[in-house]
Amino acid sequence: MASKTVGVVGGMGPAATVEFLARLVRATRAARDEDHLHVLVDSDPRIPSRTAALLHGAPSPAPRLCAIAQTLERAGAEFLVMPCNTAHAFIDAMRGAVGIPILDMRAEAAALVGEGPVGLLATAAVVRAGVYDRVLRARGLALVSPPDADQNEVTALIAAVKAGEPLDGLRLRLRRIVVRLQEAGARTLVVGCTEISILHEPPPELPSVDALDALVEATVREAQDDAR
Repeated sequence: MASKTVGVVGGMGPAATVEFLARLVRATRAARDEDHLHVLVDSDPRIPSRTAALLHGAPSPAPRLCAIAQTLERAGAEFLVMPCNTAHAFIDAMRGAVGIPILDMRAEAAALVGEGPVGLLATAAVVRAGVYDRVLRARGLALVSPPDADQNEVTALIAAVKAGEPLDGLRLRLRRIVVRLQEAGARTLVVGCTEISILHEPPPELPSVDALDALVEATVREAQDDAR
C-alpha cells in the first residue's frame, strides 16, 4: 500500500535523529523493504542552538528550521516531523513557511498521558520557556519540574549523550532524578528530550510517556492514513 512521504527535520542532535529513524523502522508493520515508509531526512547539526536562543537571546534557529522545512517540502515530503522537543518552541514559524502539515510531538505525548501531575524530563529551555505547559494545561494536567540541581543534572546528561559517552552510568544518574520526581508527586513521567529518550528505561512503578515514541506512532499513523 502506498503511503505519504515523511520529511524529517533532523540533526538536533544527530544521535536523536538516528534513534527516531530506528524506532520508526521498528514501529512500521512490514514484511519486506517495500512495505516501509518513504522518508526524506535533512540532518543538519549546524542549526543554531535552541537552548541558547530561548534562554540567552542567541540567534534564533527559526530561519534555518524554516529553510530546512521548505527544502523537504520541495523534495516531495507530504508532512514533516521534528524529533527535537526544544525546537518545537519554533514550530509556529515553521508552519507559516510551508504548505504541508508538521506534527507536534508535544501534543502527541500529552494525548497519551493518563493522569497527572506530570514529571517532565527535558532541556532547561523547554522547562523555563514553558514549551510543554500549554499542551499539558489544555488537558488539565499539572506539571512537576525537577529542582534546579536535578535540572542541571539533566542538562549534563543530555550533553553526555550528545558527546557519545557510555550510557550505563548515565542511566543510573537519570534513575535517581526520576525517583525524586515521583517523590515530589509525579504520577506520570513525560520524557521530553530526545537524548533522554536514548537513556530512559521506564520504571515499572511510574507510567512513562516518551515523546519520541509518541512522535513515531503519529508518524506511522499520518503516513498510512488516507495514503494514496
